[in-house]
Parts: sequence; structure tokens; C-alpha cells
Amino acid sequence: MSNAAAAVVDHAAHTAFSDPGAHAGLLDALPTDPAALSEVARNVIAHYRAFQSQLPEATRGDINARWLRVILETDQARHPSPLADPRELSERVQGCCRDHTLLCVGALRQHGIPARSRVGFAGYFTEGFHHDHVIVEAWIDGRWRRFDPEVGEPLPGLATPHDMSFEAASSSGFTTAAEAWLAYRRGEVDGSKYGVHPDVPEVGGPGFLAGEVIYEVAHRFGDELLLWDGWGRIGPPDQPVAEEDAA
Repeated sequence: MSNAAAAVVDHAAHTAFSDPGAHAGLLDALPTDPAALSEVARNVIAHYRAFQSQLPEATRGDINARWLRVILETDQARHPSPLADPRELSERVQGCCRDHTLLCVGALRQHGIPARSRVGFAGYFTEGFHHDHVIVEAWIDGRWRRFDPEVGEPLPGLATPHDMSFEAASSSGFTTAAEAWLAYRRGEVDGSKYGVHPDVPEVGGPGFLAGEVIYEVAHRFGDELLLWDGWGRIGPPDQPVAEEDAA
């Protein structure tokens, strides 16, 4: 591994995406316990689809805040106070799982704790479907530990949201993009059951699965992209999978 590559995978160091900039003090004040940190993330950021009817259209552009420092700047413009202070739902930064995860990853790195985002699919939101999703993986108590900052209480298929199983899940739980792609190639899963939402089949399927693998690689190596950013070989979701890739 080159020195450059080794530097990229120092997961205790900030990336350009997780660097809080002038707002480092806000992260210094946060807890590092996964459950408590997740609660803060949900207090600052509201999922733009889950709470769409309760969030103002005027702030929908928040979802394109690529950098943590911009997310924090947006929050502080509305709430110049510690991140744990309660925010009204309608005044929170609009974002998604990637943003909840980026805030947690940034906070943990700020405390010197190795942390990274994992891109994959969650089978615990809709029975029989795997939503594209991003969760936190952090080095806590001498081991890598996964947690979902969007989930506060146990769900069917996710008994311990703040200490998730690493076992690849075919029916529920969390599956990394690479695990899901390999399962698809082996003929073990139906690619049409993976995507953004079962009501939006055009944003899902084998081509979408292949693209998520590229997102996972990007995130693992410090490019914690928005889930609609272009990068490398990511193609449109409906792009046919090349025969050599699916073999």
C-alpha cells in the first residue's frame, strides 16, 4: 500500500467531507456513545423523505450540503447553540442517512476514534425490500462496531440498532453493497428487491446494486459522497449490467 493510500484509510483522521471547519468545538462537546450520538444526529438532521410533509420546501436544498462543515453552518444559522439543544423538526437541516452518518463519523473522528461510513442496504424498514442505506462503523472498545444513527429503538430485523450484527443479511438487517452484489452474482437474491424504495422501481435493480458498490469503495477511501453524486464508473440505475460484471 502506498503512503498516500495509507493516509486515506486513517479512519481517525478527518476527510475533506467530515472536517467540521470552524465548528470543531460543537463536535468536541458531543458524546461518543453510539446511542447518545445518534440522538444528537437525529436532532440536527431530519430525513427529507421520511418527514417530507412536515419539512418546508424552502430548505429542501439542504440535502445537497456535501461537507459536514456546511451542514453545521446551516444548523448554526438557525440554531446558534450546542447540537444537543432541541431543534424543532421543521427547522432541522434536511438530509438523509448519509448525513446522519457523516455527522456521527465526524464527531467520533474529532474525538480521535476511528470511524467510517458503510454503504449498503437495510432490510429492516420495509418487509421484503432492501433500501439503499448508510450506517456508521467505528472502533469502540477494541472492535469495529456498527450502528444506525437513524434508528433509536429496536425494529423487526434490527434488535440492536447501536450494536449491529456483521453477518451478511439476505432477508433483514444490514448488508454492505459488496455483500449484496456478490449475493446477486451468485443468484442468491432478487436484484429487483434492492433500491431506493419499492414504489420507485426505476431507481433500483442490478444496475443500481452495481453502482452502490462504487459508492461503498468511495466512502471506504475517504470520498464520503452524496448518494446522488457521480463518481468513477457509477452509471444510471437502469443501465444494463455488463456480462463480465455479472458473471
